[in-house]
Parts: sequence; structure tokens; C-alpha cells
Amino acid sequence: MAMLELPAADAAALDRPIWMALNTAHRGLALGGRHAVRYPPEVAPFAAVADGSPDAMAGLRDLAEAGPVAVLSCAAVAAMEGLEIRQASACRQMLAVAAATVLPRAPMVPLGADDVPAMLALTALTRPGPFQRRTHELGRYIGIRDEGTLVAMAGERMRFGRHTEVSAVCVHPGYRGRGYARMLVGALTAEIQARGETAFLHVFDDNLDAIALYERMGFVTRRTLQVTILQRSDGAISPRA
Repeated sequence: MAMLELPAADAAALDRPIWMALNTAHRGLALGGRHAVRYPPEVAPFAAVADGSPDAMAGLRDLAEAGPVAVLSCAAVAAMEGLEIRQASACRQMLAVAAATVLPRAPMVPLGADDVPAMLALTALTRPGPFQRRTHELGRYIGIRDEGTLVAMAGERMRFGRHTEVSAVCVHPGYRGRGYARMLVGALTAEIQARGETAFLHVFDDNLDAIALYERMGFVTRRTLQVTILQRSDGAISPRA
């Protein structure tokens, strides 16, 4: 697997995208304190810690009282007292290193609060990753409709510095093969690049079709990260993936 090398400061920030976003662009949404932070559960389950200290772990356990938390890390998360590992998976972090090419073949429309029921229905069907009733507040979301029905969408999620994440890329099963995902990701990536920023995304390591699509679009794998979903537990942890 070809890996992308970056300046140390950019690499350090991208290793901790949740922490960076919640301490910069999304600071107004952050719950927690200087040791651990998370998004409100109705926005996203993502959480991050400042370091591996006992105070940070205690803060993470406190934040999980509001609901399960998902953390991104460079190494596997160890079991800890008070938190149960509900799921653990590997994902690739990919960056757009080429200029986006947009070849629109269907009208793309902005999505907002009025579209939340349709967005939730589509993401429940396609499962692109966590999507809650307020996730759309994190950035710009666009979609494609067919006779009023939302059949494809994508949007912006974590943001920090000159980096913006493309997320929630999904297409209704009955509309796959029409290039809708490429169209939406291309449009968002072009907008991000026009702002002088770099688009990045996360994709599960076993989603080979999506990885191949993103590589054709000029995204390159930077590194593999671990996604771990943790929930409160009354006793010692029994990890399960």
C-alpha cells in the first residue's frame, strides 16, 4: 500500500482529527474539558482524549455516559475499566492530492434541516457511518433526488486548519452504477480545494470498491487508523470486534 508522507505538523493533526476539530472549527459543539472531548450524541458519537493519562481516561468514561463514543487512534485501543469495546475496525485515511474533476450528470442540491428525515432514511439504508439528526450542522451537505426522493448524498464532517473531511457518501442500492458517488465527492472536493484546503476522508479497510473509486479520483492513502466504539460498563472490559 502506497503511503502519503506529509510535513510533521500536518501529519500530527491528521493523526488526531477528532481532537483537532473539537478544539478548533467545532469548538462550539465540544462537550467535556481539557482532558477529553466529544460531540453531542445527536451530532456524532466521536470523542478524543488529550493523551493517555488517567485524567483523560476518566474524562472519556464520563463522556460515554451520554452514549457510546467512537475514537480514532493510530494504535489499537486497550481495554480499560468502566468502558466496553463494542466494535473495533481498521480504516484508511485518504487525502486528495490531485485537483478534483467534476463531471455533473444529474442536478445536485444543498441539504439542510428540512432534509434530515430523508438523510436519516438514506443513511439507515446504506450505512456509510454514523449519521445523526444534527450531523448536517458540521458542514455542507449535498444530494441527488429522483422525483423528490433523496437517492444519493455526501457532505463535510470534521474540519481543522486547512483540512476538511468528506463523509456520509452513500447511494441508494437501486441507483448504484450511475456515478453519483463520484459526482458528489468530486463536487465537494472541488469546493474544498477552491477554499485552499485539502479534502480527506476515512473508509473502512475492507471497503475495496470505495477505496478503488477514491484512488481513481486522486485520493491517496496516508495511513491506517483504528476506529473503536466504546460504551459504559460496570465492570472489567471484555473486548469484542
